[in-house]
Amino acid sequence: MKPIPTHARAVIIGGGVSGCSVAYHLAKLGWTDIVLLERKQLTCGTTWHAAGLIGQLRNTHNATQLAKYSAGLYVDLEAETGVATGMRQNGSISVALTEHRHEELLRQATLARALDVEVAEISPAEVKAMYPHLNVSDVVGAVHLPLDGQCDPANIAMALAKGARMRGAQVIEGVKVARVTDDGARVTGVDWERGGEQGHIAADVVINCGGMWGRDLAAASGVTLPLHACEHFYLLTEPVENMGRLPVLRVPDECAYYKEDAGKMMLGAFEPRAKPWGMAGIPEDFEFDSLPEDFDHFEPILEMAMNRVPLFETAGIHTFFNGPESFTPDDRYYLGEAPELRGYWVAAGYNSIGIVSSGGAGMALAQWIEDGEPPFDLWESDIRRAQPFQRNRRYLRERVSETLGLLYADHYPYRQVETARGIRRSPLHEHLKARGAVFGEMAGWERANWFADAGQEREYRYDWKGQNWFANHAAEHKAVREAVGFFDMTSFGKIRVEGSGALAFLQRVCGGQMDVAAGRIVYTQMLNARGGIECDLTVTRLSETAFFLVVPGATLQRDLNWLRRNLGDDLAVITDVTAAEAVLCVMGPKAREVMQAVSPDDFSNAAHPFGTAREIEIGMGLARAHRVTYVGELGWELYVSSDQAAHVFETLAEAAPEMKLCGMHTLDSCRTEKAFRHFGHDISDEDHVLEAGLGFAVKPDKGDFIGRDAVLRKREEGLARRLVQFQLRDAEPMLFHNEAIIRDGKMVGYLTSGNYGHHLGAAIGLGYVPCKGEAPADVLVSSYEIEIAGTRHEAMASLRPLYDPRSERVKQ
Repeated sequence: MKPIPTHARAVIIGGGVSGCSVAYHLAKLGWTDIVLLERKQLTCGTTWHAAGLIGQLRNTHNATQLAKYSAGLYVDLEAETGVATGMRQNGSISVALTEHRHEELLRQATLARALDVEVAEISPAEVKAMYPHLNVSDVVGAVHLPLDGQCDPANIAMALAKGARMRGAQVIEGVKVARVTDDGARVTGVDWERGGEQGHIAADVVINCGGMWGRDLAAASGVTLPLHACEHFYLLTEPVENMGRLPVLRVPDECAYYKEDAGKMMLGAFEPRAKPWGMAGIPEDFEFDSLPEDFDHFEPILEMAMNRVPLFETAGIHTFFNGPESFTPDDRYYLGEAPELRGYWVAAGYNSIGIVSSGGAGMALAQWIEDGEPPFDLWESDIRRAQPFQRNRRYLRERVSETLGLLYADHYPYRQVETARGIRRSPLHEHLKARGAVFGEMAGWERANWFADAGQEREYRYDWKGQNWFANHAAEHKAVREAVGFFDMTSFGKIRVEGSGALAFLQRVCGGQMDVAAGRIVYTQMLNARGGIECDLTVTRLSETAFFLVVPGATLQRDLNWLRRNLGDDLAVITDVTAAEAVLCVMGPKAREVMQAVSPDDFSNAAHPFGTAREIEIGMGLARAHRVTYVGELGWELYVSSDQAAHVFETLAEAAPEMKLCGMHTLDSCRTEKAFRHFGHDISDEDHVLEAGLGFAVKPDKGDFIGRDAVLRKREEGLARRLVQFQLRDAEPMLFHNEAIIRDGKMVGYLTSGNYGHHLGAAIGLGYVPCKGEAPADVLVSSYEIEIAGTRHEAMASLRPLYDPRSERVKQ
C-alpha cells in the first residue's frame, strides 16, 4: 500500500472525473505537493457509468468556454498521457417536435454563433440524411453542432489522474477521509482511515470533489453544499447491423438522448419527475454499484423511443442500467471556496453534465485557488450562491425530483420551479396572495412576480412571445410610470456594518465616498483589484459608526463573504439583518401623495431630498424611509420592522386604494427601460466598472480603495467595450437576454438583459459592444440589429437611458 504523507499543500477528496481534473490542473500550475484521496477506486461513484456526452453550448459565455475547453482538452489528453479517452467529435443533433421547442433551438443557435460555437440549423430531411434510423415524420426542425461529441468517461478520469501523477501529484486509492479538520476559521487538514489505520494530513487547502457524498462531508464542517442523488436510467441494445457512426441525438420533447456506442445504441432519459435516492445517506460500501431496476418508470420513455428510432422495436436489450447521480436545486454545479470556512474548496454537483464540465471546471478552480480570485465570472456556479437552508435534506429531495427533468424541459423565459416552495416568506405574503399575487422563487424567497385580476387563473402559461400575464405586466408598468405602484422587496439582503473602524473599512472596500453625513445614501460598488464589480449596493450612513448596506437577495452570501474576507484589522462588526426588516416600496409620480396620506412627516424635496434616509411615522408605527429607486421614478423604500410590516401595508392599502400592486417582472422591465444594471446579468466581477457605465459611482479622489489603480489605469488606457442600451424599432418581438447584437452587419456580442418596455413601446435590452479606440459618439454612429432565433430586427442604441435620460422624474 502507498505511504500516506503527513503534510500536503492541497488534499483533494474524491477520485471521480472532478477530483482528477482538479488534481491535473493544479499540477499543471506547478503544484507538486498534492494528494488525491479516493475512498475506494477511481471513478467508482458516478463517473464510471456516465454517458460521456460532450456538448459545448451552455447558456452563458463562460460556461460555454469551459465546455469548449473540456472538449479540446479531451482531444489532446490521449497523446499526452497514453490513456485512450474514446474522445471523438462526431457532432450532435437536437430535434424539435413542437414550434415552441424549435424557437428555443433557434435561439440557442443564435447564442452559439455569438459565442463562436459552430452550429447549423437543419431541416427534417437533413436530419434524416445524417441519422437514417430516426423517424422524422413529426420533426419541426433541428440544429447540428459538428464539434460536439462523446468520450469514455472512466478513461477520461484515468487520463487526468495519470497526467496529474506525471507532474508529481499523488493519487491514493482505498483511503477514506473521515473528516476535514479546522481551527474555527480555516481548514488545517484531513483525518483519514484505511482499513485499521488512521492518520492526519496537514494541508493548506482541501477540495471537496466528493460528488454525491460531498453534501454530508461538507455539512460535518458547517459548509453548505446543496445536492442530492437521483436515479438515472439508460438502456443499451445488443449490436445492431449497419449502425454506422452517428452523431449524438437529443430529443428533449421526449426526454431522451441517443448515443451510438461500438455498434450498439444507448437510450438515456431525463424524465419529468425523477426518483431521489440515498435519503439515508450513501451506503458505506457503495462501489461500482447499480440501483434496482424500475422498468415501469422507464417504460414511457422506451415506448416513445420505439416510435422515434424504430430499431428499438427489434433490437435486443443488452443492459438496462440504473445508477445514481447528484443534482442541485438550480441545475448548476458548485465551484469555489466555501464562505463558511477558509481553505475549504468545492467542485461538485454536476447535474449529469460532469464529464463535459469537469475539464473546464477543474482548470477554472485550480486557477482560482492559485490566484485567490476566479479567472473570469463564475457566478452561475459559485458556491456562494447557495443558501444555508438549502442543506436541508427534505428540501433537496423534493427539489431534485424536478430539476433532473428540467434539463430537457422547454427552457421558457420566466419558467418557475414548482417543488420545495414556500420556505422563505415576507410578512406580507398572505396579504399579497389574497390580492392576486402569483409568486416566483429566488434564493428560497417567495416573491410576487405579477398580480392576477379577479377571476383570472393564477398560473403561468409559458410562451416565447407575450405570456398570459403580459397585459397584467403592462398595467403594472403603466401605474409605476403614470401614477403609483407598490412592490414588496423584503428579499433584499440587508447588512449592518458597525464599529469604530466601520468608516475606514467601507472606504477601503467601496468605490464611492462613504464619509458622508448621517442619513445620506450612497450608490456604489465593491470592486476587485481588476476593477471588476464584486457587489452592487447602496450604503446608508446611520450614525458616526453604523452603516446599512442593501444588496441583491441572490448575492447576500457572496457579499457577506467578500466583506468578511476583506475586513482585516479594521474594528467593525458585520451582521446579516435581512430577516429583521421588511421593505415596502412606493414608486411613481404620485408616490409623494400616498406618503403624505399615511404619515404626518414632510416628504417635500426640501425636507426629504433624493438619496437620503430618515425615520418616519407611518400609521401607528415607525419606518426608515429611503428615497431611492430601482424603477426610475419618484419613490421611497420603507424599511419596517418585520413585526410592524403587515400594519404598515394595511395602512397604505386603506389610504391609497388606487395604489397598484406590482411584481418583480414589472420591477425588471422598469429598470431595463431606465438602463439600471443588474448584478449577474449586466455586471459581474469580470466587468470593469467604467465599461459598465458606472464611473459616476466611484470616487478615486477620496483616497485608496480596492480597485482604484485599475480604475485610474482604465481611464488612461481607454475602454475596450461599453454597455449599451437597445430598443427594437418593431414593437412585436420579445427580448429576454442572450440575443445577438449585430453592428453594421457583424455579430459583436449578445444581450445581457432584456424585457419589454411598455412605456417606450418596444422590447429593450442591454449588452456590451466592443469599442477599443472609439469615442462614445462613434459607438452610436452605426446601424444595429438584434438577432432573435435567426431573424434580425433593427434597433436604436444609446449610451444614456432611453427613459428619462437626465433622471428628472427621480428627483421631482
